[in-house]
Amino acid sequence: MTLKTFFRLVILSSALTTLVRAQTAPFDLAGPEVDVRVERAGKTLPISAVPNLLAGDRIWIHPDLPDTQSARYLLVVAFLRGATNPPPENWFTRAETWNKKIRDEGIFVVVPPEAEQALIFLAPETGGDYSTLRNAVRARPGAFVRASQDLNVASLDRKRLETYLQAIREAVLKEPDQLEARSKLLARSLNIKVDPTCFDKPANEQATCLTAHTDQMVLTDAHSQSMVSTVTSGATADLMTQLTATPTAGAGYFSPYVGAIIDIARILDNLHTAEFQYIPALSLPQRDTLNLKLNNPPSFKNPKSVIVIALPPVEGPQIPPLRAVNPKQTYCVEKPESVLNVEGAPLVFATDYAHDLSIHIPEKSGKETIVPITADPKLGGFVLDPKALSDNKLDQEAVGYMRGMWGFQPFDGPSFRLASARPEQWHVGPSDESALITGRTDTLHLHADSSSCVSNVTVKDEKGEKIAAAWNMNAPDDLEVQPALQNTPPGKITVAVTQFGDSTPDELHLQAYSEAGHLSNFTLYAGDQQGVLRGTRLDQVAGLDLNGTRFAPGALSRAEEEDQLQMSLMPQTKPEMPQTKPDFQPSQKIVAKVMLKDGRTLPLPITVATPRPQVTVISKSIQPASGLQPPLLQNSNTPQLQIHLTAADELSLDGQLSFSLKAVVPDHFPRTESIEVASEDESLRFTLSLANGRLVLEDAKTIVATLDPEKDLGSSAFGPLKFRPIDADGAAGDWQPLAQLVRLPVLSQLKCAKTPDRQCTLTGSNLFLIDAIASDPNFANSVTVPEGYADLTLTVPHPDASRTLYLKLRDDPQAVNTAQVAGPALDVSQQSAAVPAPAATVGTNH
Repeated sequence: MTLKTFFRLVILSSALTTLVRAQTAPFDLAGPEVDVRVERAGKTLPISAVPNLLAGDRIWIHPDLPDTQSARYLLVVAFLRGATNPPPENWFTRAETWNKKIRDEGIFVVVPPEAEQALIFLAPETGGDYSTLRNAVRARPGAFVRASQDLNVASLDRKRLETYLQAIREAVLKEPDQLEARSKLLARSLNIKVDPTCFDKPANEQATCLTAHTDQMVLTDAHSQSMVSTVTSGATADLMTQLTATPTAGAGYFSPYVGAIIDIARILDNLHTAEFQYIPALSLPQRDTLNLKLNNPPSFKNPKSVIVIALPPVEGPQIPPLRAVNPKQTYCVEKPESVLNVEGAPLVFATDYAHDLSIHIPEKSGKETIVPITADPKLGGFVLDPKALSDNKLDQEAVGYMRGMWGFQPFDGPSFRLASARPEQWHVGPSDESALITGRTDTLHLHADSSSCVSNVTVKDEKGEKIAAAWNMNAPDDLEVQPALQNTPPGKITVAVTQFGDSTPDELHLQAYSEAGHLSNFTLYAGDQQGVLRGTRLDQVAGLDLNGTRFAPGALSRAEEEDQLQMSLMPQTKPEMPQTKPDFQPSQKIVAKVMLKDGRTLPLPITVATPRPQVTVISKSIQPASGLQPPLLQNSNTPQLQIHLTAADELSLDGQLSFSLKAVVPDHFPRTESIEVASEDESLRFTLSLANGRLVLEDAKTIVATLDPEKDLGSSAFGPLKFRPIDADGAAGDWQPLAQLVRLPVLSQLKCAKTPDRQCTLTGSNLFLIDAIASDPNFANSVTVPEGYADLTLTVPHPDASRTLYLKLRDDPQAVNTAQVAGPALDVSQQSAAVPAPAATVGTNH
């Protein structure tokens, strides 16, 4: 960037900062009220329930001005048909709001064929006001098209914000102890960004924190964007959008709501004349009233203020993309305020567009039960009306299908698993039949056809005295109960399970046992510093001694009807003394001393096992996939980009890794030994062996392994990989780091202007795999790609003189990789500058 260009941007930034601060003032001035209803196919809805208009719709518009209104407003309804096609003169309707008939009855207009947008203007009465306004619209239809679109987007975003703020205020007054839970559900329902640090503040400061900087809290909603189509507006708007993402322009991070307001201000300001200035009005409809919010007070002197109001776009309905938060969850219909958790369409919670909602439940008998539901953003979903099922029991497990109206259009939502309370026959699995041991807290797993409607679990001893017990539903047929039996004598135990809507609990009678401690064995591999003790009542173990080497107890678990206790080498009592490693030989027989917490010592004969296998890495070789680059395009001027991984351990998913290992223990490779490769969390695993051809013996002590990540681990594998040897008996060696697995996007095309201060457009696929891209290795001029980015193009900085772009991949954001441009840069200097992808965030540092 030249110094001259830099100063120009500084001046523009200063000017835009002033514009932002002036034009993004809160829309807190109440405007005139306008009543609107829409009739379609004989059905009439209030404007609050109409997300879109269609040709032929009959719109009733009534200016609800007070009788004392002294300034006369001319109401003009205008229909538009796109940015490049001025509307005919007969698409404008004027109404004198001071006319008694219009004031009492309103007017009717019909949406003409081919219309795409609809606007209402409230203009102060002047000579020639109607023709002046009509000529302005017909002269620059694109400006009013864009203003209509941005007003609709900003109004929908503001509606979400108002819903959030109102719910927070109610939570503070009615249920302050639920403020954190409610705010998180509200944020999910309405797609609002909540600052998590607010909950670290004192309780009386949390609500203030949650409602601060409200214009920055509204996140992009794909459904809102799809309902209002957008048009590009050139490099100036691009720069303004970038500047709104900076603290200088009053934003801590990118806010689509702020961006839309700035766009409106710029567009309407360009239409300013000596007679008229156009001021936007956000519409926050309630029933059939457009509650208008202004951010500038109207002027009744030249230039007089014309209030611009956007009606819903004229287009087909955009059905809300609702989805269940957890499709596998089962909901109990008798549970009070049973909430069907959904996400994906915040306008369902913020507007009245979705109405007449219900759950349709088909039954085996052929009947269909319909249960009304209500959208509640503070609960995060739809609330079932349990009264609708008070006299009608469902099949124990059923599926309910959501249906409703989106404006005038019927729509189907997600389905939900539902359950109804019924008497159950509870039982425990064979492994839990003797699980109740007195003197400690134990875990029972109770099973029945369904546990979704469980409301309470109580545990009593044989005297009828209540025993404290925690419980949790792990699955629809698995109820986990943890009775505290520390002070309970052996004897009969009764577990009573109560369900919603059923006052008679289901009872299960069990036996609590007093189990004496029993030691089965202690498994220790030669050379290891930890082992596993097996037996019963191992919670009483305080330590273990092997010929003076002490082991301390660790994690306790239960498997195969006995306890398993991890035992680790106890650290030296004197920190200055070096830690000594146990020196036990394979097959060595020792009598261990197991110390109990009550002071007793129990003997346990053991045999030291053969050492676990050990290997060391000799070398590694990473080969990129052949044919990684896309084929050359027909246009020889189109550059090609090839990603070069710079970190030594980075392995592309479609590449191949070869590594050679040297045997340490044993000192040679048995043909039955294998190498297991896994992801960091061990959820993905693959075994390399001689049998599957992935291991090749170089000699008795050296082996070469080959890994094809995409084939062996799957197309969604990424992150650190590790490996370990496993012998024929299943003994596994220690995990060792192997490589950093990364997925690569395909970069097929880069278009740039001649001037290096202009940005370029990068075309490719799987661009969401890029974390950030820059024109310099320090990422001083970088673009951060947001999570879930699904576009095929991305605006990036101009490559440096070496024709290189620098990338940080999402799978390894610490490494800086390069993408080299092959061929001459494409000259698009006669074309408009590239427009940034809508969801990309531009910053100065990464």
